[in-house]
Amino acid sequence: MPDRPVRLLIVDDHPIVRQGIVELLGRHKDIEVVAQAEDAQEGLALIRQQTFDLAIVDLSLRGLSGMELIKQLQAEYPSLPVLVLSMHDELFYAERALRAGARGYIMKQEALEKIDEAIKTVLSGEVFVSQTVSAKVLHRFVSGASSRNEDAVEILSDREFEVYQLLGQGYGTRQIADMLHISHKTVETYRANIKNKLRLRNASELVQSAVQWVQTALR
Repeated sequence: MPDRPVRLLIVDDHPIVRQGIVELLGRHKDIEVVAQAEDAQEGLALIRQQTFDLAIVDLSLRGLSGMELIKQLQAEYPSLPVLVLSMHDELFYAERALRAGARGYIMKQEALEKIDEAIKTVLSGEVFVSQTVSAKVLHRFVSGASSRNEDAVEILSDREFEVYQLLGQGYGTRQIADMLHISHKTVETYRANIKNKLRLRNASELVQSAVQWVQTALR
């Protein structure tokens, strides 16, 4: 931890969420939210103009996704730690976010209880994830292998992965478009790409595959 207030940047497209984080952290004299951004491009512009100790990033952003923002920050500013604060289930996204360059992952519904600890952990140079995610990653490492279905999704892009996971949770195309801030046609394009990459014959096989993957991931 620096010997001055920690300078934070929040990148989240929901003003209410950003304000909630500011109020949540406002009781700490050693933490200061000095800037906020509603999308990745604005966040990048702020980082290029100012110095921050930590960026708190949501994954579902308009335009460039939070995952792509993390990768870009890792390439341009590798010394800037990133903490993901997302509505997406950590069991699906934490490991992928860490591989992209994030140093921690918290689900929004757990922010009230965990954000203080997560910030301190990440700023100390360690990685912050829940015990559930830690156990899952450790199990995968010890077993030395994952299922064929788990291996297959690794070839999907981050956006394709998001669409695939949401399909597996029962969401329709229009719902996914609204959740990811993309058009209905764009979701259909992602669905077609996923079918091709996973060698699935039709929409029914796509949904069945996605549901099976979600069920396996939650075990």
